[in-house]
Amino acid sequence: MTIGDFSRATRLSAKALRFYHQAGLLEPARVDPVNGYRLYAPEQIADAQVIRRLRALDMPVELIRDVLAAPEIAMRNKLIAGHLARMEVELERTRAAVASLRSLLERPRTPLEVQHRSVPATLALVVRDTIDLDELSDWYAGATRELTKIVAAAGVRQSGPRGGIWSTELVLDERGSAAMFVPVAAAPDEAHLVGRPRAEVLPAVDLAVATHRGSDETMAQTYGALGDYVTRHELSVDGPLREAYLQDAAADGTGAVTEVGWPIFRAAR
Repeated sequence: MTIGDFSRATRLSAKALRFYHQAGLLEPARVDPVNGYRLYAPEQIADAQVIRRLRALDMPVELIRDVLAAPEIAMRNKLIAGHLARMEVELERTRAAVASLRSLLERPRTPLEVQHRSVPATLALVVRDTIDLDELSDWYAGATRELTKIVAAAGVRQSGPRGGIWSTELVLDERGSAAMFVPVAAAPDEAHLVGRPRAEVLPAVDLAVATHRGSDETMAQTYGALGDYVTRHELSVDGPLREAYLQDAAADGTGAVTEVGWPIFRAAR
């Protein structure tokens, strides 16, 4: 088949066919040694259609090469499934970015309500780790499950909402300390502390607190507004930010209520 006929049969342009040839994905059956014309075999149409479909899914050329070279169907399917999983993660990131931007465009700007709060030293069950920023979502979910399980198994009385403590380095350097905690009225018996949760006393801290209503996709707006407020009106302290989860999101992702606390130095009460 001439490149023209092959192009019509596969709906791939001559430019794309040249690229796939150079990339080693779809080499012509024969190249005329005199004029350099590429000639293709009809049997190559199926491979060309697969390549076109995979490229439409933004699959990298190197991965397509591995898919085509896979000796077994199971391996081929595993490679494709892995790419689809990565696409789903990227889709969720895109949706979050779209929701955040749409909120900026559509939600009227209202003055931020900020409370000043002196939080005393607090006994809590804590899961504390050093993590990478891109691990935060999965780490948060796992720590929450462990704390919930321990509180139920130990039979301790929860004395406040579940919370999180995030170091500056976690965002600044994309790796840093993260902690999830549940305030408790009394420390449980050591026998009940299975896994990562440990009883510890969280230090006292003065906070400027703003309430965020909505999902994580729009949380950055509250952080931005609170940071602006503290810069203009308070003396910021170099310490971790605190969050308190007053209400978890519903199944559809709505209804979450989170208090964001920024550490400050208060000269007067």
